[in-house]
This record gives sequence, C-alpha cells and structure tokens, in this order.
Amino acid sequence: MTRNTHAGHDPSELGELERGILSIVWRKASITAEQVREELGRPLKDSTIRTVLRRLEEKGYLAHAVENRTFVYRPAETRQHVAGRAAKRIVDWFCDGSVEALLVGLVDSKMLDRAELQRLAERIAAAQQGNSAGRSATARDTAGDKEGSR
Repeated sequence: MTRNTHAGHDPSELGELERGILSIVWRKASITAEQVREELGRPLKDSTIRTVLRRLEEKGYLAHAVENRTFVYRPAETRQHVAGRAAKRIVDWFCDGSVEALLVGLVDSKMLDRAELQRLAERIAAAQQGNSAGRSATARDTAGDKEGSR
C-alpha cells in the first residue's frame, strides 16, 4: 500500500468533491478511479477524478495499491478519526477548547437527546475501563519481564 501524505490535514479544508469522493471510498473500502466516477453519478473527466484521488492521498486520507496496473484506493484513515479531527477544530475555534461547551451546544440545538447522551456516557466509561485495564496489564507484563530477566 503506497501513501504520499502530509499528516494532520484539516478536514474543514476539504472541498465538496473531495468530501464526496472520500465518502464513496469509505463506503466501498476499496475502489478504482473508474468506479469512483461511476459512483459519483455526475459527468466528470477521468483525469479530474484521478487528480482528486491523488490530492486526497497527498493529504493523508487515502492510500493506493497497484493491482494489474490499476490504482486501487483505500481509506488511510477511518471516518471516525477524520470526524474527530474536524470536531477538534470546531472545539478549538468555537468553544475555546472545551468539549463540554460543544456537547452543551449539541444538546441545546437538539442534536443530542438524553438517550444519546446516556449511550455516549456508557461508551466513555467503557473506553476508560479498557484503558485502565490495558495500562494495568502493561504494568504487569513489564514487571513480569523484569523478573524474568533477573
């Protein structure tokens, strides 16, 4: 898999066509330029599609492999990771770095309801438990490695 990337591109700077193509690649997981053109459902030249795919790769969103002389594109980052970077930008710009302010704004604008907040709280708690368990296991493994090397 080949990547010519600049890490950390700001997702808010993606154009409409770039976002549309990236969405298609995320949905299909593996796709050629010709398949992207067909999926778009609008008349664009093959060279335009290839240029956008190359730029998305340069920005770090896609990677490609060559199969039978055809470039096959795959996501280099998950949709969730890119969304997280975009949300961070919003938090930094509009909420002075406060995720709490963003969440309150989402509740106030009725984008999040009580049930969604509860699910979010449960996922956060599970992730924190997973991280704690992972740190504890790592500490135990490290201690075991030290004892074994004595």
